[in-house]
Amino acid sequence: MNNFHLSILDVCIIVGMTLFVVFVGFKAAKHSKKTSKGYFLASGKMPWYLIGAAFVSTSVGSEAIVGSIGATYHGGLGLVNWEWWTLPTYTLTMIFFIPMYLRNKISTVPDFLQNRYGPTCANIYTVVMLFAYVFVFLPPIIYGGSITFSALTGWNVYYVIAGIVILTGSYTLIGGLTAVMWTDAIQLFFLIGGGIIFFFVALGHIPGGWNAMVEATPERFHLYYPPSDPVAPFLGLVVASFGVFLFYQSSNQVMIQRILSARSVWDGMMGIVFAGFVNLIRPLVTCLLGIIIFYWLDVMQMAPSLLPNNADKAFSVALETFAPSGLRGIIMAGLLAAIMAAISSLANSISTIFSLNIYQGYINKNTSDKKLIKVGQASGGIALLLAALVSPLVGTVGLFKYFQIGVTYIATPFISVILMGIFWKRTTYKAGVYGLIGGVIIQIIIVLFFWVLHIKLHWLYIGAIAEVLTIILIIIVSLQSDPPRESQIDSYVWKSSWLKYLDDGKKRPWYKQVKFWFSMYALAWFLIYWMFW
Repeated sequence: MNNFHLSILDVCIIVGMTLFVVFVGFKAAKHSKKTSKGYFLASGKMPWYLIGAAFVSTSVGSEAIVGSIGATYHGGLGLVNWEWWTLPTYTLTMIFFIPMYLRNKISTVPDFLQNRYGPTCANIYTVVMLFAYVFVFLPPIIYGGSITFSALTGWNVYYVIAGIVILTGSYTLIGGLTAVMWTDAIQLFFLIGGGIIFFFVALGHIPGGWNAMVEATPERFHLYYPPSDPVAPFLGLVVASFGVFLFYQSSNQVMIQRILSARSVWDGMMGIVFAGFVNLIRPLVTCLLGIIIFYWLDVMQMAPSLLPNNADKAFSVALETFAPSGLRGIIMAGLLAAIMAAISSLANSISTIFSLNIYQGYINKNTSDKKLIKVGQASGGIALLLAALVSPLVGTVGLFKYFQIGVTYIATPFISVILMGIFWKRTTYKAGVYGLIGGVIIQIIIVLFFWVLHIKLHWLYIGAIAEVLTIILIIIVSLQSDPPRESQIDSYVWKSSWLKYLDDGKKRPWYKQVKFWFSMYALAWFLIYWMFW
């Protein structure tokens, strides 16, 4: 990295774009209603394009940029299959989950668990997810961006961590969800726009371009890896990542909070569709750039290889190698925007769950809106501080691996309980509690079992096995306990009548119908999988 430097133009672009984002955040905060609903749910006034943009921005932190580029550089396109694994989960989210959340006026995921299973399940989710957000989700986002900035600028990594956290926290804690969603939209524009430019500029350095890379390393352009692959078996991705993705998109407070802020059901649904289209483009920013840098370093041998231990530096090397002055500033500003978007979203969700489900639920049930907002600001600030302190530990594991393994093991018990609660009315309150606690124990037993037998089983398969066994446990406990009262669970168990929510039950011209645009998105998704299969 000795040849890398930022020009005055680059610095001006980074500073200017960052200050603009912060300005938008404070501007939005100024116009948001000073009520708990205004702070935590943006008063339910968000349009579809902000919802869609926030849905994507929230998912694209540094672990998705730096980590995915590093993962693709290391093993090819199949490693990040989940970047395009959105259609199945978006479909289920729109058909089964969003109608249930909106028709029951759910504010948080713990609210659903409490109404469907009782307070114990809700409390378990609250405690586990708060822990996960602080120690599993936030640290790789903070760390990934910080090491990149540190490597490229020479700045001390701890100063970078502190700067990113303070800068993001300034508008997030003051403005709540309104500020978060407006800044998410701006940041997504910077990220996607700059990333697409960067991809084509980098591709222009490859003699023969795209076709040359495909001919030289065709195996790296396949989404399918055999079941025995030690890194990314496709079967594991299908059976395990599907559950993880479904949890992340449909049962994760960070994502659901965006839907709950919609000004109408139609806006919520169209926001998901818009996010789907953006997610088809997003790999240009992440996955495919990793393949380009692999071809440059390991096929053309234009510089020393980063394999096997330095794959996370692939983004930094690509930026140094391919990006001219000006574009470097845009890309680094886009990376910073992605980091800030993901951090702000998580901090806001932490403050929402803590304030509504812990403080208002147990500590002070009659608290005022003003007090509740202050509690939200304080809890979000403490969470950011803890995550910043933990983030350097991520480097000992690896960005991508740290995030994916952590999310998989957390998601397995929760998605099992939530799915059974929605699709099987016989699922009992007792089974919900046993499913959450038992799901964790099952995963531990599986890991120890294969470790004792000296069998190396991919963590994706462990997640899939644990999910199946957890569902079986839920069924057994449900059949051995008294069924829940139908009057209590009726509104939470899926019915075909919920399908009317796809278009709000209103007649609209074809170009405004959710079903039409979702069909177009599905067609494009299948085309991509056909191209890269």
